[in-house]
Amino acid sequence: MNAVERPENLLDPGLCLTLRPMYYPAFYEMYRDAIRNTWTVEEVDFSGDVGDLREKMSDAERHLIQRLVAFFATGDSIVANNLVLSLYKHINAPEARMYLSRQLYEEALHVQFYLTLLDTYIPDPEERHQAFAAIENIPSIRAKGEFCMKWLDSIQDVGALLTRRERRHFLLNLICFAACVEGLFFFGAFAYVYFLRSRGLLHGLATGTNWVFRDESCHMEFAFEVVDTVRREQPELFDDELEQEVIAMIEEAVECETQFARDLLEGGVAGLSVEEVRTYLEYCADQRLVRLGYEKRFGSKNPLSFMELQDVQEVTNFFERRVSAYQMGVSGEVVLDGDF
Repeated sequence: MNAVERPENLLDPGLCLTLRPMYYPAFYEMYRDAIRNTWTVEEVDFSGDVGDLREKMSDAERHLIQRLVAFFATGDSIVANNLVLSLYKHINAPEARMYLSRQLYEEALHVQFYLTLLDTYIPDPEERHQAFAAIENIPSIRAKGEFCMKWLDSIQDVGALLTRRERRHFLLNLICFAACVEGLFFFGAFAYVYFLRSRGLLHGLATGTNWVFRDESCHMEFAFEVVDTVRREQPELFDDELEQEVIAMIEEAVECETQFARDLLEGGVAGLSVEEVRTYLEYCADQRLVRLGYEKRFGSKNPLSFMELQDVQEVTNFFERRVSAYQMGVSGEVVLDGDF
């Protein structure tokens, strides 16, 4: 197939460069929305956070933040350096590749945000070094890395997705990225930030997290849209075996993130328990399964009232909304409206 011809299916090998006629306009609209949602790290004011850390937070809350920052320091790099490049290689639609190019920029922006966060919150160079080595030194974070190694096998080395087995493997990688890494690990981490915000703490972190949250929600929805497209084009790939693998993967991710919660909250953080976090993770997991066309597994409700404005069940409708609080030139705190 040459660069002009359109592939029959999204995962067919090749490097199609033709945008007209456009076969997958949803991907192009996601790209346009992402451009409108541009922000910079320099817009985030961390000045009040330093005083909160020194004067207003308990030792248990500071431990929570130290662990959270350590995860942020490594988490986005894993995604940016591995899966996005693999997606770019194997999704054969120029409009989708436009979005993935933008996503790679956003992942780098998130790394810059977390680097600035780390430098602000942990001024000691040795402690910062330990934070970047968290995936080796902190068991609960190492467990996340091991989960990713297990379920996110590299597909970058695969030249083309020629067989049914290779395409199912690609789908499993994509679903792990969207439902587990973005949809559970990062959404779980964001919940701690919003918990502290609900107590009037770390507004700089919360402001930046609002923007990262919206970016990650878009990344997740793009991945789910790819899954939807492949399901329409090649429904034979979505058999009972794939469903069982997805369920097992999501159940393991919930356990992994619950282990992280035990670590973060081991000092006894007033107002937030491991049981509440676990229930919230189950609630998120059910939303991911439903978005993938499967039945709920846990039947849990959202126990965290401070997460209502960030309710993940609304993420699928994100692109139907007008972007208002998240545009260039807007100053002040970003508030996600009740529809988000």
